[in-house]
Amino acid sequence: MAQKLGVAVVGLGVGEQHARTYARLDECELRWLYDLDGDRARRLARELGAGNVAENYDTILRDPDVEIVSIASYDDAHAEQTIAAFNARKHVFVEKPLCQSVAQLQAIAAARAPHPHLQLASNLVLRAAPLYRWLQNAVENGQLGQIYAIDGDYLYGRLHKITEGWRNNVENYSVMQGGGIHMVDLMLRLARERPATVSARGNRICTRDTAFRYNDYVCATFEFASGLIGRIGANFGCVHRHQHVLRVFGTEGTAIYDDRGARLHTSRDPALLAAPLDLSPFPTSKGDLIPAFVESVRDRQPASSNEFDLMNVCIAADRALETQTSIAIEYL
Repeated sequence: MAQKLGVAVVGLGVGEQHARTYARLDECELRWLYDLDGDRARRLARELGAGNVAENYDTILRDPDVEIVSIASYDDAHAEQTIAAFNARKHVFVEKPLCQSVAQLQAIAAARAPHPHLQLASNLVLRAAPLYRWLQNAVENGQLGQIYAIDGDYLYGRLHKITEGWRNNVENYSVMQGGGIHMVDLMLRLARERPATVSARGNRICTRDTAFRYNDYVCATFEFASGLIGRIGANFGCVHRHQHVLRVFGTEGTAIYDDRGARLHTSRDPALLAAPLDLSPFPTSKGDLIPAFVESVRDRQPASSNEFDLMNVCIAADRALETQTSIAIEYL
């Protein structure tokens, strides 16, 4: 039997689901659990019957048997922890967003450059949803014709989490990076090209009487060389259940997911109803992407640059919002 891959999980909010997934995988040995709340880590270690409790992050980095670091800490810690993991020659699976700025993204790329075999993936969980896997294949097979517009809205619907939770204390918190990124990621995968320019507008009307300092609503418009237009909204203050909406418009068909469910229009005839798509728009768990990541590490697959492109696009949207201008998106 091949030697198991040593894994450490950092941050045990969403990271608890990371840990549970690794603990179930035969290819992995869950070696370390680390959280700012040590009692939480100890409880989970006892429940899983696996993993030592790390007193600090350096304990994990010094362990030569740790090959994968799974990062689920607060957003503003992701970049520093990812860089440190690469410097220690560890593969990184990290919650979104990977980082918050171009400078951080460049530093991450520089840390990985001497070790190009190291894998990096962000936990963009909608990638694992059956509906969007089907839709990506349908677009690639030409079932919708030429895609000319993609509209996505991330409806957070959890106002208290940005006015009272840790997000309220993160410097330069971005709703586009913190939630809209899911829809940007789907847009990039369905467009199969990178946008050239972006403009953005936002407001903080829903949080104007709170301590939250940043825009709780942002809408960004992306232009592609092919002529395709993408519009992505990150709506954290909405009076709505936690949900997302996606509409993909092609010359031969339109795919829609919203509160009415997923459906496919293949005719302009008003008498013909859309065909329902009986596919889930959600993954089964927050750990659904981990098995494929582990496989890429085990099989030494070529490292992808998708995460860098995604962050370049989201960071550019925030810069367009700040400058109130349309800007060209620069890629690493």
